[in-house]
Formats: sequence, structure tokens, C-alpha cells
Amino acid sequence: MSIDNILIAKSQREIRMIPKMSNRHGYITGATGTGKTVTLQVLAENFSRLGVPVFLADVKGDLSGISAPGGGNPRVDERVKQLGLPPVAFKGCPVAFWDIFGEKGHRIRTTISELGPMLLSRLLDLNDVQSGNISLMFKVADENGLLLLDMKDLRSVLNFLVDNAGEISTAYGKVSAQSIQSIQRNLLTLEEQGAEMLFGEPALDLGDMMRVDAQGYGLVNILSADRLIMAPKVYSTFLLWMLSELFEQLPEVGDLEKPKMVFFFDEAHLLFTDAPKALLQKIEQVVRLIRSKGVGVYFITQSPGDVPESVLGQLSNRVQHALRAYTPKDQKDVKAAAETFRANKGVNVEEAITQMGVGEALVSFLGADGVPEPVERAFICPPRSHIGPIEPSKRAELMSMSGLQGKYDTDVDRESAYEVLTKRHQQTQAQAQQEQAPGRQQQAQRFNDAPAYKQPKIKGNQAGGIANILGGLGALGGLAGLGGMAGASSSKSANTSLVRGIMGLFMK
Repeated sequence: MSIDNILIAKSQREIRMIPKMSNRHGYITGATGTGKTVTLQVLAENFSRLGVPVFLADVKGDLSGISAPGGGNPRVDERVKQLGLPPVAFKGCPVAFWDIFGEKGHRIRTTISELGPMLLSRLLDLNDVQSGNISLMFKVADENGLLLLDMKDLRSVLNFLVDNAGEISTAYGKVSAQSIQSIQRNLLTLEEQGAEMLFGEPALDLGDMMRVDAQGYGLVNILSADRLIMAPKVYSTFLLWMLSELFEQLPEVGDLEKPKMVFFFDEAHLLFTDAPKALLQKIEQVVRLIRSKGVGVYFITQSPGDVPESVLGQLSNRVQHALRAYTPKDQKDVKAAAETFRANKGVNVEEAITQMGVGEALVSFLGADGVPEPVERAFICPPRSHIGPIEPSKRAELMSMSGLQGKYDTDVDRESAYEVLTKRHQQTQAQAQQEQAPGRQQQAQRFNDAPAYKQPKIKGNQAGGIANILGGLGALGGLAGLGGMAGASSSKSANTSLVRGIMGLFMK
């Protein structure tokens, strides 16, 4: 059964996207205020109507309206009349609201183990040496069954590496205490940005996002990101993790009549800013291969130049809103954007980019033969859903009806690296005390048999300080007793380790 092409824009003719070609990825670009958000909304609701689940990040807080029917908007009525469209059947889409902070949606989080060494290094903004120590930490944790679920697990294993640097260096490679101290400082900065809310359990089950409602509409998953975007590294790393998770967990499906899911990556320039070459290569690989998993990826940013050429070349469905050319750099961006389209003799692309109004765009989608169609200057069709945010009370009502109430809202803190290492530390201390007990008894007996002497007076605060120092030394001695674990791990077979994919995420 064939699936109807979806109407996105109109010029002298209707411009439609072929669903079978929509997992060849795409972009929506343009200056602030030119209509990118509404274009995203139009695409998202059309995919939902096809029965395709959608994920998008709401960085400005105005995409929740996709859940409610439109109507009563004079600008929409005017655009419908201008384009000669039939009367719009206003309708909202089924939605699920998500929020790392648990304020405007269901809690969404991952674990340190699931994030993997490469993305954690990016999140912490680490150099090569520090990243090497993070990779070593994951190797030790994976091979010894130490689950890294949250920040306290991460700190525990980092401390373990330092306290057992000698034995771990012999088994795995050199541990740099200085680098780990720097990592610990970066963790403090990350925690100040609220990133500790990102890690923990229950972790996201992708099946909860890839659903359809009773009418066959795909679920639109909206991540509340107006607060998250204030920490750009956290925002971009989390979205990259989600994209990588889709790639690692979904099976190969080949070419489908429509995508299994569509992923919109807003403020996409944050993904590539200051990204090391190795990470860029992995991103390119994921974007290239995820198409075979049935996932379409659409980047939203101001200029195509924000996306590396190696990735840009894989984005076949393109919507370019207006750009402003006030500076030499702006003019260079305009020229570069114009060169990304298949030429159309009837359209001066470079000139049009600076002249288009709000809601107007240069559009080129893939044809049925897989070749990009010539670019056309057109107006984006208005959405059927409400433009703008909904009331908080309506959001709360929709959250209560999502079928996810309670599943992600309560933290689960099962036994992981922190608990395992703490328990071993306590056992080592108890064993050391037992071994020292006979000697202490003999020393006490000799003390009792000795002549009486006058005990010096120690002030209370001095006594407390001495006790703290002795307690601290005892704790350090206990931690050192854990060193045998690293040496033992070298004899473990490789199949006991967690298997990680191309982005460092472990395979479930």
C-alpha cells in the first residue's frame, strides 16, 4: 500500500516530501525569526500523521502547542487564503513531555555507563590525556562489573584509580593522578550546571518514545530544553547520546515506506562546536549508518555552514529560510548556502536568500529516483496544530494521560560502583582491625604492667583534630587494600566485559 507524499510548502505548485526518502535526513536553516520553528512543527506533525514517532527538543518553550488543535490565528488564515489551500482541519498530535530536571515533563536520564567514554569526555571538555584516563576508567569498571550509574559512582571509581594507581597501571596502562584531579574539578563545574540530574535510573526505555496512538498517529516526544540549553555542552551531548542510542539499539531494516522515527536536532551548531576530530568522525558515521535503522535526522541551525561538510553532504532534504548579509562573514555564509542546492534556472538562490520574508523558504527534497529536486522558492504551509505554548495546566493534564506517570518520576538507586567499593572498603578495614587485634591486646597488657605515669592534658579541639587525622589515615589504608581487584581483572576473559558500540555506548 502506497503512502501519500506530505505537503510541506507551495509556490506555483505543491512541494511534497516523499516519506520513503525522508530518512535520507535533512536540515532547516535560517536567521532568527524567519520561521524555522514553524517549519519544524509542520514537518513533525506531518510525520506524526503518517504514524511516525518524532523526537524534538523545545529550546524556546513554544513547541508544546503541537499537542493542541490550531485555529483562531489570523496569520494562519491569511496564509491559507494566500496559498489557495483548502480549509484546514485543525488537529493536535499525541505527545509525551520529557525533562531532565523533571519540571515540565517526565524525567529523562541515562547512566554514566550508557554514556560511554567518548561522550563523557566531551561533556567534561577533556584533553587527550584526560580522555585517556576516562577510557581507562571505563575499561576497569566494565571488566570488573562496576556499574557507573550516577555521579557518586563516577567519583568512587576515579578515586579507586588514584588509590590503586600502581597495580592498575601494571594491568591496564598508566594512571595519571594529576589528570584525574583535573577531571574531578571539571565534575564540580558540571554539577553546578545541574548535570547530576542527567544521570541515574530508571534510564530511558526507547520503546516508550516509539509509540502510536489509537488513531495511528505517531507520538511526538518533546524534550523541554529551555533550561537545558543554558548548559550547551550538556544539551548537545545528551541529544547526541539519544541519537547514538537509537543507532545502537534499533535493528537494521533497510529501506522502508516511511521512517521508524524522525529525530530533530535543534541548535545543531552546538553539536559541532569545538568537537574533536575523532568525535566528528563518529558523528558522521552514525548519521551515515542510522538511515539503515529507519531513522531520519534533521538538523536545525542558522546556516548550513554550521554543519561540517562531511555531515552536510548526507542531508538531502533541505529547507533554507532567509539569511541576513550585513557583514563579510554573513555574505560568505549566504554564498555557501546557495551552493548547497541543485540549481533552478528560474531561481536566483543567492539573491533570494536575503530577500525572503517570514515563512518563506528555498526548498529542495529528494525525488522518487533519489536525486534532489531543483530548488524552489515557496511558502511553508501552516500547521494544523496550535502555534505557541500551551498552558501549564494543560501540560500537566497531558502528562497524566501519557501512560508514563510514575515510571520515570521516582529515582532508583540500586547497587553500583559506589556501593560495591564502599562495601569492599569496609570489609578491608574490618579485616585489618582483626589482624591487628592480637598485637593491640599484648600492647595493652604491657601498658597495664608498666609503672603509672601522668597523662598530658590535650584540649578538646586538639583531640578532635588528632582523631580526624588518624581516621583519615585509616580510611586511606583501607582503600589501598582494594588494589588486588585490578590485577585480578587482567585474567578475566574478554567476553565478561561490556560490549560497546561505535560511539562508546554499551550494547544491551
